[in-house]
Amino acid sequence: MLNDLYVDGNERKQGIGEKLLVAAQAYVKANNLKGLTLETANDNPAQKLYERLGWTKDDAYHYAWKA
Repeated sequence: MLNDLYVDGNERKQGIGEKLLVAAQAYVKANNLKGLTLETANDNPAQKLYERLGWTKDDAYHYAWKA
């Protein structure tokens, strides 16, 4: 389990968050795991990134990605 992973405000808008998420997805695929889940604030602007990368929102705070 990993808690509180985020990109520092001064480093945002550089694709770092996307690279972290894509690397996590690649790890899941390479190790034949089922997927990933994350919890986020309801007003987190990164939700657009999650959805663009194929994550599915299941309620106000949780997203899931299946390999």
